[in-house]
Amino acid sequence: MKRIFKIVVLSFFALLGTRASAQIGFPYCETFQTPGTQANTVFGGNARLTEGVLRLTSNQNDQRGYVYIDVPFPSTYGLKVEFEYFSYGGTGLFLADGISMFLFDGDAPNFSPGGFGGSLGYAQRGNEPGLANAYLGIGFDEFGGFGVSSEGKNGGFSVVDGNGRTPNSIVLRGPGNGFTGYPFVVGRKTTSTGNDGLTPGGQFEISSGGGGSTRVTDPMQVGYRRVNMELQPDPDGIGFFITLSMVVTTQPGLPRQVTIFDRPYDFPAPKNLKIGFAASTGGYNNYHEIRNLKVEVSADDALQDPLGVDFTDFASCAGQENQFYITDEDVMLPNENSVIRCIQFYESLEDIEAESVDVCSQARCLEQNRVLILPQGVFKASDQAGGFTFFPNEEYIDDEVTVYYTITDSYGKSSKGNAMTLEIKESPKPINLLISGENEIIEQFDICKGETIVLEGKGSEVYQRYEWRKDGILIEGANQPVFSVQEEGEYEIIGYNRKNCPAISNKVRVNLPDYPVLAVDSPVVGCTPGQTVDLTSQISGYDPTRYDYQLSGMGLTLVNDQLKAVKVSGLYELRVKLKSLDCYSDPISLEVFIQEKELTINFDFEVQGTGIKDDASGGIFPDDVIQFTDRSDDRAENWEWDFGDGSSSTDQNPTHVFGKKGNFEVKLVITDKYGCQKIFTKTLSITRSYRLMVPTGFTPTKEENKTFLPKFKGLVQFELLVFNTWGELIFKTSDLETEGWDGTLEGRLQDAGIFVYRIEGIATDGEKVSESGKFRLIR
Repeated sequence: MKRIFKIVVLSFFALLGTRASAQIGFPYCETFQTPGTQANTVFGGNARLTEGVLRLTSNQNDQRGYVYIDVPFPSTYGLKVEFEYFSYGGTGLFLADGISMFLFDGDAPNFSPGGFGGSLGYAQRGNEPGLANAYLGIGFDEFGGFGVSSEGKNGGFSVVDGNGRTPNSIVLRGPGNGFTGYPFVVGRKTTSTGNDGLTPGGQFEISSGGGGSTRVTDPMQVGYRRVNMELQPDPDGIGFFITLSMVVTTQPGLPRQVTIFDRPYDFPAPKNLKIGFAASTGGYNNYHEIRNLKVEVSADDALQDPLGVDFTDFASCAGQENQFYITDEDVMLPNENSVIRCIQFYESLEDIEAESVDVCSQARCLEQNRVLILPQGVFKASDQAGGFTFFPNEEYIDDEVTVYYTITDSYGKSSKGNAMTLEIKESPKPINLLISGENEIIEQFDICKGETIVLEGKGSEVYQRYEWRKDGILIEGANQPVFSVQEEGEYEIIGYNRKNCPAISNKVRVNLPDYPVLAVDSPVVGCTPGQTVDLTSQISGYDPTRYDYQLSGMGLTLVNDQLKAVKVSGLYELRVKLKSLDCYSDPISLEVFIQEKELTINFDFEVQGTGIKDDASGGIFPDDVIQFTDRSDDRAENWEWDFGDGSSSTDQNPTHVFGKKGNFEVKLVITDKYGCQKIFTKTLSITRSYRLMVPTGFTPTKEENKTFLPKFKGLVQFELLVFNTWGELIFKTSDLETEGWDGTLEGRLQDAGIFVYRIEGIATDGEKVSESGKFRLIR
């Protein structure tokens, strides 16, 4: 078969990448006894490798663990699954919950386990959805929650125990997704006989022991458990015929095979399936572990080995890595839905015949067969199924090399071995990609939109033909050593010699201008009359070493650092370009505003409605309402008051009560529509907390001034006492609303003369007031 080597280019790898994502395969073996697992074995929850097993749960309450094999297995020929499980060391007699094995749609984009607890990571559980895109679930149920209809599950055993459970049972549930499906199909109570049980003498418990028990790995010891499940395509209907059996040891030295299910499973299967396991504990617990998992084809006798082809006319070029690809169409893949899984290399047919036929050896493309080193060069299988490379040594130019290869399909079937012969041809001398007329190699070049640059391939070789590629894609019709470029992209030229071997040039990146983003907050403001504004401070990432900036407008054109001192208000356009080019970006519009007249600011204050603003005019008291009046520039649009006591306001003319004595620095900040601000501060002094005025006399026989009444302000407590000249108390009141002493004692008006008063009180700020003196009663 005549073959043409494939050059390593991006488009080729894109093809391989598409192909790699579709790989599927049998058989799959995972012992879980090594320090790590295959990359496609995915753990979740509490699952972890330990002590030579995969532990899904520890013997702790409320554990949930799962694992799935992220490899799709074709369902066409059915499958066989074998694994050991270990369930032991739990609490009490009621061990919980159990282990499940499940299959789900292998082409579904995402994996999501089902509800745990009694649903064992497969079925729905209350508000927890079931396993996404589930096909089949088998529960090895210790506690008895998987085979009943509680917690939203679909169907269950018709007879349950007094607690509504079916402990020690193996249950098969059908397909489902989310909160729909997962129907109860069939179940067996492994410690019972009868319709729902096992045949007499076949009974065993799901777990090998309770608290204090240990893992049983020897088939001859009591407590050993191994599961064998087979899905055979049903020739008489849809779905499969399922056989589930177990090797159990309940007496020392006597392992026995127990058939659990042997019946149809009448649900159509997805094209591909994936397998997984889950386990959970609740208020009771157990260790749940598995190991020695093997998944292989069921209908193996229906499968055939792939047939390879002897390739005799591969061509390779010395001194460089040549990429080849054997496609599914190049060989014969007789098994339905089969693809090439891997290619392996051998020096002779005898080496192929000596290869192990162990099923688990077939499960991997063995590393020792992926690379073959010969004197003539190195063969290496790639990660993309039938892909491989050959790097021939230059001293074998014009020689041939023959190796042998096998292909393995997605069912683990391998071809018997075929030869491939490669001719080693001379590679051309290097070719350089340059700008036409220049000799220096560059990595990139900038051009303006609509501009043309001519690239040229130069080398000392006589090249028979040329290919041009842009971003790895062949440019149709470009077959000359020069090429005119107007579009941005990564370009390369390939020159072929008379042996049809390529010389691949360096890559040149051609860029259209990548302009920086010009985002300037407009207007740009200067708040001081005659001030210049620095526009560069508003340009994010301003870099005059790489770019040229241009500001145009108001009869001016300013560039780069001239933008630091713009002094004329008006509308402008700003644009930018690379220093190496003459093409500017599209302009953005902006406004520059510089104040022509400075803002003015002032304010007044008084005790509201009185005109009092200081001690000279009557004094300000802590509980006085102070009215502030803005006297600032009419251009002000925002006002920010700071009263100096932790309070503030945004009113233009606010009022405020300070509530205490002190000197307060009252600050006003005004802002105009351009964001320009002015600040002004005044001191407001509150020196008094109260006022007390006592009259020197009163005339009780006249209508005016007929009572002795001190006038006060700022007192929250007040007591007035009046004494005669002999020191006898003749009047007392603590009423803040008192009308005062009317000059009588027990209803009789006192004679004119001198009397004594004493006042005790407390001011609004807590200051104590005490004052005494004389006054005259006048008749």
